[in-house]
Amino acid sequence: MTEYIKSLRKVIGHRPLLQCGASVIIFDSEKRVLMLHRTDNDCWCFPGGSMELGEKIEETAVREVQEETGLIVKDLELFSIFSGEDLYYKYPNGDEVYNVDIVFMTTSYSGEANTNEESKGFRFFSIDQLPENISPPVLPIVMKLKQICED
Repeated sequence: MTEYIKSLRKVIGHRPLLQCGASVIIFDSEKRVLMLHRTDNDCWCFPGGSMELGEKIEETAVREVQEETGLIVKDLELFSIFSGEDLYYKYPNGDEVYNVDIVFMTTSYSGEANTNEESKGFRFFSIDQLPENISPPVLPIVMKLKQICED
């Protein structure tokens, strides 16, 4: 959670908050995608997170991937933008959000993957063998990714 979001939560509590952020679909050389196993809801997601005040969305994407995985991503390509009711989420702690998720993809990354306190593991998955327990706001992204990869 960004410092900005933390400060807003002190004022509004758990009430719904509009949250803008970025995620990155990272493909390895075998066309598998990197997913993180979240600690808060025990589900899988793509690396990403909330935008800081004054930050460009591409900077958010690069920063969040590095914070969550240790990887440095480059050559980001816009995948799609997701918003609306499908991206409403209530966190296990009761915080409610309506996400606007600008999703990028890349095959260009460096470094050794690891996790921070937000994740208990990571793994590259084939598109046709993604885990069943996908984090709810990530489901629309996964559905579109599967649709594009089938075409």
